[in-house]
Amino acid sequence: MSVLTRLIALAANVAALILVVWILLYLFDANAGNNVVHWFQQAADWLATWSRHLFSDDVGNPKLHAVLVFGVPAVVYAAVGNGLHRAASRD
Repeated sequence: MSVLTRLIALAANVAALILVVWILLYLFDANAGNNVVHWFQQAADWLATWSRHLFSDDVGNPKLHAVLVFGVPAVVYAAVGNGLHRAASRD
């Protein structure tokens, strides 16, 4: 079970990292025409699908909205993945 929970924690941390990288790329106005930037955007959109409508579009600042929409799932993925691993490691 420990190997499985390590893999789940790793996958969750990779997902969180992808979301954080996308947030940084968006905040620093990375070139959307670049293939790497486009890949991070597509991956982050997919990973944050479930959180898309947690926050209203009228937050006022599009960059703040992006941080909320992509930051919340990053925190959730990291917390759940690592929490599951820690809980399984205690047994």
